[in-house]
Amino acid sequence: MNSAFRNVHLTASRLINPNPFSSSILHFLPLFSGDAAPRRSNPLRHRIVVSPFYSTSPSSSSSSSFHIPMEGGDDQVPPPPASQLLEKQFESFRVQLEESAALREQIRAVVMEIESATRLIQANLLLVHQSRPIPEVIEKSKEKLNDLKKFYGRLAEILRECPGQYYRYHGDWRSETQAVVSQLAFMHWLETGSLLVHTEAEEKLGLNSLEFGLETEDYLTGICFMSNDLPRYVVNRVTAGDYDCPRKVMNFLTDLHAAFRMLNLRNDFLRKKFDSMKYDLRRVEEVYYDVKIRGLISGGDLPGVQGTQGQP
Repeated sequence: MNSAFRNVHLTASRLINPNPFSSSILHFLPLFSGDAAPRRSNPLRHRIVVSPFYSTSPSSSSSSSFHIPMEGGDDQVPPPPASQLLEKQFESFRVQLEESAALREQIRAVVMEIESATRLIQANLLLVHQSRPIPEVIEKSKEKLNDLKKFYGRLAEILRECPGQYYRYHGDWRSETQAVVSQLAFMHWLETGSLLVHTEAEEKLGLNSLEFGLETEDYLTGICFMSNDLPRYVVNRVTAGDYDCPRKVMNFLTDLHAAFRMLNLRNDFLRKKFDSMKYDLRRVEEVYYDVKIRGLISGGDLPGVQGTQGQP
């Protein structure tokens, strides 16, 4: 009975798996009855679970272990090179800004002294509108010119410490320089009746055009400021009985306005000040017209005046 069952089993195995090697193994398989269930081995019984964070042997700690450095330990990771470059760059920025701030403080201290001297000169020049003697007013105003030379010399010495940085700090004394040029030009006109040229203004302030000079825009803006004082001066002079003053001022402003029209000015502060010169000239022309129709000027002045009235 057993031999017959084994033959049937081998025949069925060959039909299912024709591999002779596997079929030969079946000869050694024990026979089981239908009631007995085959014993299955547990595949997880002999499996070794290896954690990815810890090694099972000391020799493999360098390859399979995961090490987390502790704060304050000896094996702290150094900062990457990019962070070091960033820190170095901003450290240089900090030094540059501190040096620039210290230099700007020195400049502002000198500029405040220039502004103080400018106010004193302006206060003396206002006496011209009160019919004070012009030579006396000018002589008193000139006393501050030496102080202005000294202050601008100190500015030049400060800027020598940082060559090539003139335009970086130029805005700190720009408005004060424009006011100084306006007062110098007004004093020069009271003395000579002509315009103060650029080189003469630099000479009065002791400036060197190569190292520390007078900017062209500052000079032109100061001249425009000076023209704003002339209409008031004309009215006060006519009130004091100087009826020839409107003609002189009108001729001067007409020539000056025509000279400014040669410049191609942008739409900036200088252009606005130049536009105001046109209204100064118009006010002077109105004063001259009132004096003329009242017959307060001599007939010898008429031909020269008629030549200037037609100019814009």
